[in-house]
Amino acid sequence: MTGLLVVTAVPAEADAVRAGLTDTSVTVASIGVGPAVAGAATARLLALAEAAGRPYRAVVSAGVAGGFTGRAAVGDTVLGTASIAADLGAESPDGFIAVDDLGMPPALLGGGSIMPADPGLLAALRAALPSATTGPVLTVSTVTGTAAGTDELRRRHPEAVAEAMEGYGVAVAAAQAGVPFVELRTISNPIGPRDRDAWRLREALSALTTAAPALR
Repeated sequence: MTGLLVVTAVPAEADAVRAGLTDTSVTVASIGVGPAVAGAATARLLALAEAAGRPYRAVVSAGVAGGFTGRAAVGDTVLGTASIAADLGAESPDGFIAVDDLGMPPALLGGGSIMPADPGLLAALRAALPSATTGPVLTVSTVTGTAAGTDELRRRHPEAVAEAMEGYGVAVAAAQAGVPFVELRTISNPIGPRDRDAWRLREALSALTTAAPALR
């Protein structure tokens, strides 16, 4: 068995993680943006490693994210207690219906819309990063950019601390391969009305580098 696999969406995130790593056995890969490509690329990496007789011992979805105001501030590090597919389901006149509540057989849901983090992996990261905020991280295919959208997510997921685009896809790939999973994010912007001028990518990437030694 080989070391940890850390997957990020874009190369800048992967570079930030590598800049802070102290464990040379950790593999970092930039795999693309969004849950579909993240899930497919992670599954391929896990399958190739297993076929080579060197399976990874765990997978971490890492990168920057938006934070819910009052829960995770810009520059904070977040550890996901679960990765939630926040927009996987159906619209209805009465509001959004999560995929878990659509009446489909559980076998078709691949674990449902909530993928919990591996308890042991999460505990190890919590010990290494005691100042990190912990809570569910939402996975969305469309980044939230309005006050109404933010309020709706807060209503449906009152414990959520952040929003990103890959965690759930990576979590499903890991679950299918029987590999422990956790999500680690650093906050680049508050979730809300879209304002690129409010994004602090440099600070978030620096926080990612600072958090990287915990990945071992």
